[in-house]
Amino acid sequence: MSYKRVLTIQDISCVGQCSLTVALPILSAAGMETCILPSAVLSTHTAGFSGFTVRDLTEDIPAIAAHWAKEGIFFDAIYTGYLGSTEQIDYVRDIIRTRSADGAVSIVDPAMADNGKLYPAFNAEYVEAMKRLAFSADIILPNITEAVFLTGVEYREEYDTAYINDLLDRLTGAGAKTIILTGVGYEPGKTGVVVQDNGIRSYYEHRKIAKGCHGTGDVYASAFVGALLRGKTAYEAASLAADYTLGCIEVTQGDANHWYGVKFELVLPEYIRMLNS
Repeated sequence: MSYKRVLTIQDISCVGQCSLTVALPILSAAGMETCILPSAVLSTHTAGFSGFTVRDLTEDIPAIAAHWAKEGIFFDAIYTGYLGSTEQIDYVRDIIRTRSADGAVSIVDPAMADNGKLYPAFNAEYVEAMKRLAFSADIILPNITEAVFLTGVEYREEYDTAYINDLLDRLTGAGAKTIILTGVGYEPGKTGVVVQDNGIRSYYEHRKIAKGCHGTGDVYASAFVGALLRGKTAYEAASLAADYTLGCIEVTQGDANHWYGVKFELVLPEYIRMLNS
């Protein structure tokens, strides 16, 4: 197994099991040297907590990147999650352009929308900036809502394979390369992921747990990146990440006190086993 250096850029919630507090341990468990660039520091995440603190770190990003350039630091992979502004997106695009090692892979989770709506902090200008980042990346991991905003297709609660194929066609036409489209379910009680890689489309279906959990998108994306960098194909990494995320939700079910995330740490031994199989 090659020892790779991966940079993940997203916010960090001190409490809440999402973003960097998820990405760092999962990528480390995959055997990667995991470097981080926090886009903001929050006392907790924003879903369900009140009175949380936020410190935006946008102004720090150029100096951090300049120091890396001075030290000659490069990365074998750069994986982005939630970014708080168009300015941050522009900085990230420059980091990918200048700090990527030869043969590096860029993975963008366009974390900006769900359930047919943009997150409250974002607007049309943000979407346009995210398009520039996503369509220049090697791999993108949108959910259906994010794919809709990236393509301008009308959002539907109910859909068929023709609708999903249209989304994928439009993403490809806009410049997307490898696409991991998450949250695709064609029948009750089921969900899954559609993978488009090298012109081939594959679908991995699994059981859907009705009660969702915060942070599972970050768990999924991080598990995917770790598996990919361990040499799995895009489809293998996507299906492995789905199984791991489902396991994280299952082990958390029934604990009413743990409403703010999933107990992903308890399933890391199984994740490592899957990576080695």
